[in-house]
Amino acid sequence: MPLYEYLSETPGDPSKSCIRCSRGFELRRPVERPALELCPLCKNPVRKVVSRVHSPRVAKPFSAKAAKNAGFTVLEKRDEGVFEKL
Repeated sequence: MPLYEYLSETPGDPSKSCIRCSRGFELRRPVERPALELCPLCKNPVRKVVSRVHSPRVAKPFSAKAAKNAGFTVLEKRDEGVFEKL
């Protein structure tokens, strides 16, 4: 299930929102369920916030030797449609 972030529509006004939604909160919800419109605690309007996505970085590509040491099978293209195991 994805993790969604929500924030109060009125974050600067503590009289209209609770501590949870004024600071923002995260919630795990199935993809097929619609986004929340009200805070589960204080029932004030909230909006879904677009959050950052983590994408791992690869520092350098694997060499054939490093791939073999990691347990992968390394193939090299010789002719069209023909691969040879190294």
